[in-house]
Amino acid sequence: MDGAVKVVAIVGSYVRGGVVDQVVDEVLAGVVAAGGRAEKLYLLDTHVEFCTNCRLCTQEPGRARGICPIADEMSRVLDLVEGCQALVLASPTNFGSVTAVTKRFVERLVCYAYWPWGTPAPKTRSQERPRRAVLVASSAAPAFMARLFTPVLKTLRQSADLLGARCVGTVFVGFAARQERQGAGKRTLTRARFLGEKLVLER
Repeated sequence: MDGAVKVVAIVGSYVRGGVVDQVVDEVLAGVVAAGGRAEKLYLLDTHVEFCTNCRLCTQEPGRARGICPIADEMSRVLDLVEGCQALVLASPTNFGSVTAVTKRFVERLVCYAYWPWGTPAPKTRSQERPRRAVLVASSAAPAFMARLFTPVLKTLRQSADLLGARCVGTVFVGFAARQERQGAGKRTLTRARFLGEKLVLER
């Protein structure tokens, strides 16, 4: 197992066992079936503070992420990501966008940008994408409408880019709020498992 592909899932859902969680679990089952190692992290259980926009992490040049002065678990999470070969980023749609815990995590990714005072806009520290990513989302609306009219996948894709990962597939579950305990559906779970295997087997 020493040479096994490591996959880290970062889940921004509030509901354990909900639609997004079911899909993520199936992606990770595909990872394990293909010989990879899987780890799942719930943002709800992780101490990640709000970004204060101090921009200290963006001032020094270099390819490595900037150092954030906030004392929480964000550095541990990013160390975990930087030590893996593939990612799963997952969030339901809440009020037209990713969940608040997901957005809080996303805003802290500014450490991957170089933006010294006096410059008009940030620049990504590295353009390399050595990792692979699967993006998982859900919405009460039909999936095709949510893809078109919400920024959820765009936000997850931008986050993957900053984390050095290229997207190799997405799962967007529509009509996901019709029942209190709703299943993700057989076709959705089949695709999720396929993408999990793809994370391991595609190089």
